[in-house]
Amino acid sequence: MTTLKGITWNHTRGFVSAVASAQRFNELNPQTDVEWKKRTLQEFADKPLVDMVGDFDLLVIDNPWMGYVAEHDVLLPLDEYLPKEYLLDQQQNSVGKSCESYAYNNHQWALAIDAAAPVSAYRPDLLQKANEQVPQTFDQLIALGKKGLVCCPSIPLDVYGNFLNLLQAAKVDIFTNDFEVAPEKDCLLALERLKQLSDVVPSEFFELNPIRTMEVMSQTDEFAYAPYTYGYTNYSREGYSPKLVKFGDVIGIEASSPGATMLGGTGIAISAKSKNIEEAVEFVKYIASAHVQNTVFFTSGGQPGHRSAWTNEAHDQLCSSFFKDTLPTLDRAFVRPRYNGYLEFQDHVGDPIQEYLRVGGSAKSLLSKINQMYQESKTLQCK
Repeated sequence: MTTLKGITWNHTRGFVSAVASAQRFNELNPQTDVEWKKRTLQEFADKPLVDMVGDFDLLVIDNPWMGYVAEHDVLLPLDEYLPKEYLLDQQQNSVGKSCESYAYNNHQWALAIDAAAPVSAYRPDLLQKANEQVPQTFDQLIALGKKGLVCCPSIPLDVYGNFLNLLQAAKVDIFTNDFEVAPEKDCLLALERLKQLSDVVPSEFFELNPIRTMEVMSQTDEFAYAPYTYGYTNYSREGYSPKLVKFGDVIGIEASSPGATMLGGTGIAISAKSKNIEEAVEFVKYIASAHVQNTVFFTSGGQPGHRSAWTNEAHDQLCSSFFKDTLPTLDRAFVRPRYNGYLEFQDHVGDPIQEYLRVGGSAKSLLSKINQMYQESKTLQCK
């Protein structure tokens, strides 16, 4: 018996789907078992891969790690182990840029088993009770927020992401050079809008990530709408939480032009230090396959990365049309930078942004700080 050890993240969507897939894989392949451990969402975002590759064969990771991975011997290049036709299927059935987000320097370092990006979340029952509609523009969002009906995850990582999302909502190109995130006037306007949004969201959300925000929306009747939160099919499934949450596209600055948001999701990778490469490759092929993504992975609470699972009408019937209503957002999602050193920027830039939203201050000074941190990250070579 070969036992593969895997590490994923702590939510039904990330953990239970992996465990269920592993159980079925073992039933089909009795000589291989897969044991999964879980880490917090924050650890998922920032715990160094080098600290885990010696302990695990399989790692569920996110795409900003790719620049680091390409320069360090931590993960196997899956393109050297998987059949070309299999990789072609993954590429042709990507949800947005999910598959390519795990490719870097001519290698495929992970396969997208979970697709996600910030979308909107809302409670139709509460909007109807308040005689309100889902907002279509930024001004409508703020008006709804002034009535106390809007929430938004606002931990440092999320306010940074929403800064970028608001730039993209205004159709501003980002990260086009090594000196600034975007042109000054556009950044200042995005920060002004971010402050407007923050001012109509209760301060408790400075401590709440997307999962905790979804728990609030699905367990209480306080908030009817969240403009930016990573989508979770779980909360759109009957019986998962006391209250059903629906998800949809994001607003644009104007109604006719919806915005784009930062691509998230997860990919499954194989440690370069694994002593069970053959078995690990077989499991990766299994869990990322169209068949498993459409069956055991989805039915056990997963949010698939294979496009066929997003266009499966039977899934939408179980998830309040989650896939149909959010796929356009996923297809527009942008891939954040992935160079080696970027994560140092991402891990810290949200702190001054959140401080500005909490207590105010000079937006120009904040922007100078953001760009300084960005410039410094471009010179790093993380070890």
